[in-house]
Amino acid sequence: MADSRRSALLSWTNKPAAKMSDVVEKTLTALPSLLSLDSQPGSAKLSSSSKLGNLIRGITELTSKHEEEKLIQRELVSIKEQVSSPNTTMRQMKELMVRAIYCESLGYEASFSYIHAIKLAQQGTALEKRVGYLAVSLFLNENHELLLLLVNTVLKDLQSTNLIEVCMALTVVSQMFPKDMIPAILPLVEEKLNHPKEIIRRKAVLALYKFYLIAPNQVQHIHNKFRKALCDKDPGVMTASLHIYLQLIQENPDGYKDLTASFVTILKQVVGGKLPIDFNYHSVPAPWLQIQLLRILSLLGKNDQNASDIMYEILDESLQRAEMNHNITYAILYECVKCVYTIHPKSDLLEKAAKCIGNFVLSQKINLKYLGLKALTYVVQQDPKLALQHQMTIIECLDHSDLIIKRETVELLFRITNAQNVMVIVDKMLEFLRVSPDDYTTIDLTGKVAELAEKYPSQ
Repeated sequence: MADSRRSALLSWTNKPAAKMSDVVEKTLTALPSLLSLDSQPGSAKLSSSSKLGNLIRGITELTSKHEEEKLIQRELVSIKEQVSSPNTTMRQMKELMVRAIYCESLGYEASFSYIHAIKLAQQGTALEKRVGYLAVSLFLNENHELLLLLVNTVLKDLQSTNLIEVCMALTVVSQMFPKDMIPAILPLVEEKLNHPKEIIRRKAVLALYKFYLIAPNQVQHIHNKFRKALCDKDPGVMTASLHIYLQLIQENPDGYKDLTASFVTILKQVVGGKLPIDFNYHSVPAPWLQIQLLRILSLLGKNDQNASDIMYEILDESLQRAEMNHNITYAILYECVKCVYTIHPKSDLLEKAAKCIGNFVLSQKINLKYLGLKALTYVVQQDPKLALQHQMTIIECLDHSDLIIKRETVELLFRITNAQNVMVIVDKMLEFLRVSPDDYTTIDLTGKVAELAEKYPSQ
């Protein structure tokens, strides 16, 4: 884990010095506002004398991992001495925690600071609590024994009249909280579903979603409140509730068929641009919300003609509106195609989805070609003829320069193999096997060829 967390930073050490200096300066300029290191008015930049600023600059000037280790170990010794001193103020403790976070993010353990992060969250001002909660959420996991010390603080902050404190408590609860202590705070979190501020309601929904993931039996009694969140006047609260519903419907689609029309109505509003412009991404209306809703509709419409009938119109509109001009619209089209092939079939929709897949596969753009191969791999069981129409194009993808394209092509070819094309496909697989670039692909491909040889021995 340490190596993976260091890799991002170490990769920068090979950048040209001038460019690296610009990056560092921009980072140091942004840090105070992000972490509230300096609450003085007009303070917009981390001063050159700041210990955190000196640490970041020092790290970027190093040329080896050994030098980095020596510098970080000296820094950790200094932080440990200061957090243990009775003369350290809460303001100083706040900066020490940020420095400890930085060291941990590079893969170096600062476990001595964990208890002090909890104390900062318990005793500090709003800004200091913010850093304390942040440090706790980054340092600890939900099974860490020290997390129990934070339960009373979370309970107190959930009952606070200060919106910032309530938000911080709900945030940490939605990220990590001891499973055994959920009953102690569940009533308080439920209350927040009726809070007048939408940000509080949204964070309460996300906290309940976390509870459902780790202890579903403890939130069974509030399913009706989830429905209320789905109909919330604030689109952010409604969007948060979809996380819960996707999970619930995956486990029991029959229990939520009555909500099919509601999800279709929401998708119509989203596709029609009825949500605030803040939800747009590259002028695409709430793309991640569209993807979430399409996944939900796929589950509700599978093997259900009545539910599927309600969806056809909006799926047709989604296919038409999503222009192929940006990666995010490609993602929406991909989910839409999957949905069309999952629900009860409708011929004209299938034709449009097939045309979309064909455009993907024939595209010169790598992202689109990959999506086309993924879509064909998904739909081949429902419509094997569609994949066979593009058989030669698919085979040509084995010669593509991108390894991921090659791997997806192998998987697709394996799925579309039949008695008529087995010889051609196996020959192509064997050619690819001779120049296979890595052990994983070699093992996977060898297994597929062997399986096809067993399945079609006469060929």
